[in-house]
Amino acid sequence: MEYQNLLVTLKDNILYITINREKALNALNQVTLRELAQVIKQVEENDEILGVIITGAGEKAFVAGADIKEFAGFDLERGKQLAINGQNEVFNAIANASKVYVAAINGFALGGGLELAMACHIRIASENAKLGLPEVTLGLIPGYGGTQRLTQLVGKGKAIEMITTANLISAAEGEKIGLLNYTVTQEELINKAEEILGAIKQRAPLAVAAALKSIQAGANLSADYGTEIEGFSSCFNTSDFKEGVSAFLEKRRPKFTKK
Repeated sequence: MEYQNLLVTLKDNILYITINREKALNALNQVTLRELAQVIKQVEENDEILGVIITGAGEKAFVAGADIKEFAGFDLERGKQLAINGQNEVFNAIANASKVYVAAINGFALGGGLELAMACHIRIASENAKLGLPEVTLGLIPGYGGTQRLTQLVGKGKAIEMITTANLISAAEGEKIGLLNYTVTQEELINKAEEILGAIKQRAPLAVAAALKSIQAGANLSADYGTEIEGFSSCFNTSDFKEGVSAFLEKRRPKFTKK
């Protein structure tokens, strides 16, 4: 099947998904999210696929966030639907999958990009990668599971610091705090992902699926995506959201007014 914004290849029981919007730093627009949802569904239905690698085109970015121009004019209801659809069809669908997804992070993984990587089961980054959730600079909060999955991976204190400061961290720091499994050179990135999935492919697929289901069940007990969705969508009714997006698009510093 041909996709507008994805390159999809099956080789040796591994499905390679490349988000192919290099000029836009592989930002997640609605077309890309719909196409990802289609592929994820097919992964579950195809017994030939034993693992998945997700990466971004080029060397600058894995995914540099959501395509902000698309939701600049959204209100509360459209913001809520954006979060619900993305969570159900892409991010939670990956997290709850019966096959192992590996994120091969080749550069910036920001906002929705880092949330996509965190939905994957294993994360490997090139040494030049930069990671962060900068949504509060736009008058928003992470809306695709970021408040929940980051906390699960790195702990409450570090998650609060990263989300509320919006500061980016290096790949080395990401590995140190448990956000990444490995940091490697750009040249070694896909090879390392293949090495991990190569080991997983030798194990019993039904046992792997059962292990993933059990691990995710424990994670879901403490996750509250509903509160995140409500908080994310409520931001669309604020003047600070409009100011944050305008400032981003105009490449200036925002002036927030707490309204």
